[in-house]
Amino acid sequence: MTRQVIRTDKAPVPVGPYNQAIIASGQMIFVAGQIPIDPQLGDVLDTDDVAKQTEQVMANLEAILTSAGATFQNVVKTTVFLSDLNNFAAMNAVYAKYFSEDSAPARACVEVSRLPKDVLVEIECIAVV
Repeated sequence: MTRQVIRTDKAPVPVGPYNQAIIASGQMIFVAGQIPIDPQLGDVLDTDDVAKQTEQVMANLEAILTSAGATFQNVVKTTVFLSDLNNFAAMNAVYAKYFSEDSAPARACVEVSRLPKDVLVEIECIAVV
C-alpha cells in the first residue's frame, strides 16, 4: 500500500487527530460501523461512559482490521457518529490514542439523533492494504 498525507494551508488545519486527506492505493477494506458491544458478552457495557464505549469500539475495529490483515496505520478515513456532540472531547481523547496526528486518517464526526442499542458512539472506517 502507498499512503500519502495531504495538507494544505488553503484549507482549515485539522482540530484533532486527523488529516485533511489521504491518497492511498491498494486493496480497500470497508469496515462497517462498530458500536460498543463486548464480543464475549454480546452486550453493551458502560452505557453512560462515552470514553469506555469508544475504547470498546476501537477494540472492535482493531479486531476486524487485524482479521483483514490491516492495522490502524492502514486506515485512511473514519466516520464518527455521536448521540451527543457534547461527548466529542471524551471520544476524541480516546480516539487520539489510536491515531497519531502526523499520520491520522481523514475524519468526519457528526451528531445523530439515535444509534443502535442507544449507544453513545459508533465509528466506521476505510482502510487500504
